[in-house]
Parts: sequence; structure tokens; C-alpha cells
Amino acid sequence: MKGYTKPLLLIFIILLVDQASKTWVKTNMYLGQEFKILGDWFIIHFTENNGMAFGLEFGGEFGKLFLSLFRIAAVAGIGYGMHYLIQHKYHRGLIIKVAMIFAGALGNIIDSVFYGRVYDYATLFHGRVVDMFYFPILQGIFPTWVPIWGGEDYIFFRPVFNVADAAISVGVILILIYQKTYFKEEVVEEIGPNNEVVEE
Repeated sequence: MKGYTKPLLLIFIILLVDQASKTWVKTNMYLGQEFKILGDWFIIHFTENNGMAFGLEFGGEFGKLFLSLFRIAAVAGIGYGMHYLIQHKYHRGLIIKVAMIFAGALGNIIDSVFYGRVYDYATLFHGRVVDMFYFPILQGIFPTWVPIWGGEDYIFFRPVFNVADAAISVGVILILIYQKTYFKEEVVEEIGPNNEVVEE
């Protein structure tokens, strides 16, 4: 178990917080209900995502089933990748970030696979992902001189998300930021003709 303790503990904590927050919202709020935490900047807004990020989705029951199965396959791949990284003693920071991504993906899979049955609105693999965090930090109207969007309303940050989404996003962003640290090129050493060490 050496090397697995911290990643598994982090996965457990993320899943616990994610599912606890979703369960509370699902059982204490009605769809579309919201209440303000920090004025108009931080709002708890209950919505459900039928498909992928940004409202994209596949049509019909078969499309939803395909998406759920694809998510399961993706999480299995991420889990195997994390196992490989631990076994081959990759950078601990990279392993932790992959654990965050794995936990987030698994958290949303639980919704997709089981919530339809648990809350009695759909069959297995046809559940909806519960979202609740909304940060409309900036709101206004684009000036009329702005191409395409001139005169239209804008909101930043518009997407409504959950703990699992946040774990995935933070994990991916941190891997991109620290990729030079996590993926250092190996220096290959060879012995030259005069027994000197030559680096390639």
C-alpha cells in the first residue's frame, strides 16, 4: 500500500464532500431554486446536467447510456494510469493531481449511473449530474461596438458546477502549470571513447 495512502485518502475526501453536497441539494432544494451566499457573486443554484460539460449531450436514451458507459471506461483508464504512476514512482505531485481528476470523474459517474434509480426518475445509467455552485462575478452588457456580441448580456463566470467538476478542473490546470516539473526529460549517459561520460 506504500504510495497509495495519500491518493486514496484524497479520493475518499473528494467523493465524500461531493456526494454529501449533491445529496443535500437534491433532498433540500427544488430544481432551479437558488440562494445567495456572498451577494450576487456566490450563489447555490440547483440544476442538473443531462450530458457533458457546457450542456452538451447525446440525444435519446441510447445516447445517455453511451455517455455513461464512456465515462466509466474513462474513469477506469484514469484509475489504471494512477496505478501505473504510483508503481513506477512518478512525481508525487502528479499522482495527487491525477487522483483529483479520478475522484471528480468518479463522483459524476455515481450521479449518472445511480441517481436515476435512487431518486426514482430513471433507470440505471440514465441519471443526471447534480450541479450547484454558481459564481456570476461579472455581469453587464457588451458595448455595441464589440463584434458579434455587441449589445448582448454577458455573465462571468456562467457555468454551474459541483465539487467533482472543480476537482477535475483544478487537477488538469495544475498538471499543465507544473508539467515541466512532472515530466522532466531523462538524461541519457553514455561512455565516450576515452571513458568520459557523455550526456545526450
